[in-house]
Amino acid sequence: MDSIKVFICEDESIVREGLRDMIPWEKYGFEFVGDAPDGEMALPMIRELKPDVLITDITMPFMDGLALSKVVISELPDIKIVIISGYSDFEYARQAIELGVEQYLLKPVTKADMIKALEGIRQKIVDENEQKKYLGKYEQEFKKFERFSHRAFFEKLVEGSLSVQEIYEEANNLHLNLSANGYNLVIFTIRDVQQSGYTDEAANVTEGLLNHFMQYPDFIIFRCNLLSYAVLIKGDQDHLPQLCDKCVDMIRQHCEESSAPLDWNVAVGVPTNRLSGLSKCYADANRAFAYRYMFPDRHIFTPELLKSEQYAPTAMQIDAMDAMKLDPMIIRNFVTTGTLDEVEAFTAEYLGNLNGAEDTIMFRYYLLVSIRVNVEMALRDIGIEANDAAKSLPTVDMNTGADDVSKFLIDILTTAIRVRDEEALKRSSDIIDSALKYIDKNYTDENISLDSVAVASNISANYLCALFSQKVGLSFVEYITKKRMAKARQLLKNTSKRSGEIALEIGYKDPRYFSFVFKKKHGCTPSQYRNGEIEEE
Repeated sequence: MDSIKVFICEDESIVREGLRDMIPWEKYGFEFVGDAPDGEMALPMIRELKPDVLITDITMPFMDGLALSKVVISELPDIKIVIISGYSDFEYARQAIELGVEQYLLKPVTKADMIKALEGIRQKIVDENEQKKYLGKYEQEFKKFERFSHRAFFEKLVEGSLSVQEIYEEANNLHLNLSANGYNLVIFTIRDVQQSGYTDEAANVTEGLLNHFMQYPDFIIFRCNLLSYAVLIKGDQDHLPQLCDKCVDMIRQHCEESSAPLDWNVAVGVPTNRLSGLSKCYADANRAFAYRYMFPDRHIFTPELLKSEQYAPTAMQIDAMDAMKLDPMIIRNFVTTGTLDEVEAFTAEYLGNLNGAEDTIMFRYYLLVSIRVNVEMALRDIGIEANDAAKSLPTVDMNTGADDVSKFLIDILTTAIRVRDEEALKRSSDIIDSALKYIDKNYTDENISLDSVAVASNISANYLCALFSQKVGLSFVEYITKKRMAKARQLLKNTSKRSGEIALEIGYKDPRYFSFVFKKKHGCTPSQYRNGEIEEE
């Protein structure tokens, strides 16, 4: 670790210089960074130098050691303080203890006394830094589980199925701060250009973006479905537009800086000043999101954009309508990646572009047949046999009226997506079964990872991560940890193996990190568990 910085504050120059010169600081892992004759002069220097350890006399002119310590601890809570004093008065010692001072040494302070105190402080700093490192690693590993637990809450939030009181209660249980006077939602999806799904590059960009969003308290991200994410933006109403722009720019920047071409889309909702208004905000964002099928070359859709003349329907003569200009890929892309929630919005926008052309019987029949054929082709492209799909899809009727075209399109798209999702469910169950078997066999391997399980299951890591949380109810790391902890408890109870041996046996390279995780999960150390200080689960 880096050298530990030490600052001395002592009004007696002989004592101050003696402390400064008698300790071989570097030998014991310290760096002497400065000194001052009283607290008033010391404080600005401490604020600038930010030492790790402050050695201060207790009685000094202008600002004494206790007053200095109180201010410094409030500004630098991790600092360690050693008080030196010529007084053994209990009241001084009591106040020092209340402040959280590490050591209280009586003058004259010998070299041996100071070195002993410093070595104890150094070990404490090392231990605390190690705990911080382990805590950071632990939180990093388990953040995906938190995303999963948040998803169920946000699904209910945007559905509008929670009262305002229930929203705040559930948010409090999840340690989510939703207080603001303005809200909006941004939906986005990132896919490979060629495969309409996740590749390693799409997964990497998505993961990087998720981590980036987590650095900003105004953005709360959650998964909408296997292919899309939503960002809840909260803040002051006056600054909400800038926050939305910042969110969209972050997505754009990550995607445009990708090493491989990506197909990405972003849709922005209409802002609301109430949490209860987020269900409508989400519906607005979803409606805008559906435009990605109509305008595949555009990435970003906002309410203002969709009101513009370019996207508003214009008058069109039926005899000028060219049916061949209805891009069949629009229907196919929607069947491949659309959701049930988007069907009605997509139908309205798709048929809105016809501007009454469906009133003509021949064109209407051609349109219905084209839709039916392209729906079947889309299902076939994702591995669903056309004959099987045809049995469940609505049939084309020559007598279908103009008013029924919308109902036909909604019915056929809804049926197709359900067929697609049922097939995906069967496949995902097989994938998860395969992944769980692999994990159960290899969870004690220290090198097991989401990537290695994904390779063994012949699936992308990002897609496996989403499936795993959805199917198992735990993130990959949570599941691995649960199995390892169960094995650890068994070994602690039934063998005499040391904690370090057990750690290596169940897949932890660092025995101390194993002890950290075990205590996090069980509230006691492995040795305390072995001694019966917690009931076995």
